[in-house]
Amino acid sequence: MLVLLVVLVLQPAPAAFAEDTSDITWSVRPANQSGPDGRSWVELALDPGDQATDYIAVKNFSDQTVAFKTDAADGYFTDAGRFDMLPPGEPSTGAGTWITVQDTVTVEPTATAIVPFVVRVPENAEPGDHAAGVAVSIRSEILDEDGARIGMESRVGFRVMTRVTGTIDPAVELVVLDAQYSLSWNPFSPGRASITFEARNSGNARLLLRGTVDAAARSTSFPGESEPEQELLPGESRTLTVTVEQAWPLFLITGEIDLTPAVIALDGLAVGMDPTVEPILIWAIPWPQLMVCGGVLLLILGLVWSRTQSRRKTAKLVSLAREEGRRAALHNEGDA
Repeated sequence: MLVLLVVLVLQPAPAAFAEDTSDITWSVRPANQSGPDGRSWVELALDPGDQATDYIAVKNFSDQTVAFKTDAADGYFTDAGRFDMLPPGEPSTGAGTWITVQDTVTVEPTATAIVPFVVRVPENAEPGDHAAGVAVSIRSEILDEDGARIGMESRVGFRVMTRVTGTIDPAVELVVLDAQYSLSWNPFSPGRASITFEARNSGNARLLLRGTVDAAARSTSFPGESEPEQELLPGESRTLTVTVEQAWPLFLITGEIDLTPAVIALDGLAVGMDPTVEPILIWAIPWPQLMVCGGVLLLILGLVWSRTQSRRKTAKLVSLAREEGRRAALHNEGDA
């Protein structure tokens, strides 16, 4: 997978800076000594103390000769699931220091140059997966409104994954950070539950995060169909939020996060691990439904009260009528 990085830095412009790079385009791919070999990135399996030589194919699509800068740095996965490498100026401390590559490469117009690089694994390297990247960049400069020089570096590269042989011990930790329920104020529509959790790769193998969140008798898989796959390097953490739609408020919603990561082998296959399960508990007070029920109850009580009052009034009128009748009868008897 190609990586494009653009870094803006304020600094004096070295002589190697190009005045205009708008017409310069290039690609960077893994290669053998003859040219690109169809790989998207490099994956190696090496013993501690061993080394391997691999190659970069730099294709210059422009109509001018270009002197590119080449470098290597530690790699990581972003929160969006994309592979990236440390920016220039930020020192590497891991697998980026294992890679040796020439500083520059000059490529003729529309030509391809093959650049070797060497990966040397230290004797004391820990077993497991170690990520780095190699990149080919070009620098240019522009002047801002105040006349200050702004240096811009554009980089294109790919990942270099090295698995140091030894005991591979995959492990993952799961922590629930937040669980909330969002009501629908339409009492006849369900709401949704949002669960935020952190997954941490506490082992030494690269993992592919997969799983489900079960809540309110519904199950939601992560990542979703339209979401990128989530890879996690050893020591990395990823915070994910999963939304369970069509969840009815039942005062207390119970469920669980079922994390089923897979270990990514060097051949690209994903080997499943035992699931890690964490319970979730969400208060979901059905206020709209309670308001409707309260309104219905008040209406019923009002009807009962009105009917009771009506009956009392009718009974009183009947009683008064009877009393009036008795008085009339007594008056008539007195006249007789």
